[in-house]
Parts: sequence; structure tokens; C-alpha cells
Amino acid sequence: MGPRSTTHAARPQVTQPSKKKVLPKKDISLGDRVQRLFTSLCAQIDGSHFTNAIKTCDKLLRLVPDDNDARQTKLFLLLQTERYSDALALLGKSSVFERAYSSYRLQHLDEASHLLDGIKQGREQNRGALHLEAQLNYRQGNYQIALDLYNQLLDSSDPGTEEYSDILTNLQASQKHLDFINTDYLRVLDGLSSNVTGSLEHAPLPVPPGSSYGTSSGAAPAANKPEVVGGKSVPARKVRARRVPKGVVPGVTPPPDPERWLKKSERSTFQQARGKRKGGGGATQGVVESVGGSAATGGHGRGGAHGRGKKKK
Repeated sequence: MGPRSTTHAARPQVTQPSKKKVLPKKDISLGDRVQRLFTSLCAQIDGSHFTNAIKTCDKLLRLVPDDNDARQTKLFLLLQTERYSDALALLGKSSVFERAYSSYRLQHLDEASHLLDGIKQGREQNRGALHLEAQLNYRQGNYQIALDLYNQLLDSSDPGTEEYSDILTNLQASQKHLDFINTDYLRVLDGLSSNVTGSLEHAPLPVPPGSSYGTSSGAAPAANKPEVVGGKSVPARKVRARRVPKGVVPGVTPPPDPERWLKKSERSTFQQARGKRKGGGGATQGVVESVGGSAATGGHGRGGAHGRGKKKK
């Protein structure tokens, strides 16, 4: 054997990958940012993503606080999502009609009526204000005023539009309420006998649902009067009021079924099904072993199942 060589093969040099240089982000101008946000806002509104659209409006108003388009769009979105308190906070003292509408939806009827009066005195009155005034009068029970306003709106609307059908529906509702107050209610009272009308006039007030059944305002003091026994006054026992289950109105709620504790087959209203075939045709009810150890199927009646076998010749 020859001597071992002391020289080693040269190792291949591993080249480390060079690190990518991170380029600084380009500064986007304010106009480009606003344009991108408006593009996103239009897409969100088209897709009915109103919650995200409101957030985009907030970003726009932080960048451009005086942008009227972003403010009006946010107001529209708040009304669409029924956030009327936020709409009032956004409006402040501007846009009287939107403030009146938001107050009406929040059940602040006096405030809405006051704002509508201001619209009537100015030059801002439009069809929207007439609609709101008619709805407000209907809510307050002024059905004649609401009827007149709906007639005015109906005369100036196109019969083929959705507004026409809405006005017609509200007009019929106002007319029905007005007819009931002016004619139907009085006609029903006139048709009653004198005994019924006299009992209605002298009848006590109806018992509210939360009060005890069978007690009245006049019976309570008499039950608590002290008794005189042997010349001494003894405090009378308090009569325990009869308990009424929750949600039951005495005289209005129908009584429970007295046979509710019986089986359905034992109740007087139970009726057997007619036309039911006798005999257990169809599938068998299991396997029954006979005395001799052979197995027979449990068919019943004439329709019982028979074992399949070869016919005897």
C-alpha cells in the first residue's frame, strides 16, 4: 500500500443569500387616500355592507372633517341602520327635516311636531315633510288631519309608483279609524239595551293583570275593619288574596281544560279512527318460538305473513 495523502479536497464555498433591501413606503397623498376610501365606500354601499360603510365614512371625516359628501352619506347610513340617536348627534342643529324624522322614530312626538312647525313657516316644505306630518298626526290620533294630508298626497302622486300604494294603505287606515270613532262606536252603543248600557256605566273599573283576583277597592277596607268582641276591639285577620297565575286575566283568559289530567283515550272528546283495517298485514311483529321448538312468525289475522316454501305436489 502506498502512503496516505495528507491533502484534503477543497470544500465548496456556500454562498449566503443576500438580504433583500426593504424599500421605504411611498407617501400617499391625501387626495389619493380620500379617493381610495370613496371607492371602497361605493363598493360597500352597493353590497349593503352598511356597518363597514359607516366606518369608512368615519375615516373620511377624520381626514377631511368638512367633507359634506361623507357627512351626508353617513347620515343616510345611520338612518338606514335605524341608529337615530347617532343621527341626531351628527346633525346637531342643521337639517331640520332629518331631525324631525329621527325624533319621530325615537317616539319624541312633541319635538318632532315642533320641528315640523318650523318647516311649515319656512320654505323647506316638501313631500317628505307632508308624509311625516301625516304619520305624526296619525300617531297622535288626529285621524281627520292625517286623512286630509293623505288625500293631498294621493292627488299629486303617480298611480303606478310604490308611493301611491303606500299612501293608499295609510289613507284606508285613517278612514277606518275615523269611521269607528264617528259612526261605528256610536251605532254599537245605540244598539245596546238600556240594561246593558246602565250596567256598563255603573260597572267598576276592570282589574289590571298584576292585581289579585276577586278584590276591589271597596272591599279591602271592610276586610281590615277590627271586630268588637266582648267590648274590646280585636284586629281582624287579613284575608289572603287568591293567587292568579302569571299571564292570566280574570274574565278574559279561558279556563283550563278540566280533563287535561286524563289520557287522551279517556277524554270525552276522543274519537276512534274510522275505517281502520283489522288484522296485522304487512311486516311481522317478531319471531315467536312454539312449544315444539320450531320458530313461527308472529303474523296476525288474515293478513299475517306466511313462510315461503315449496308447494307440495
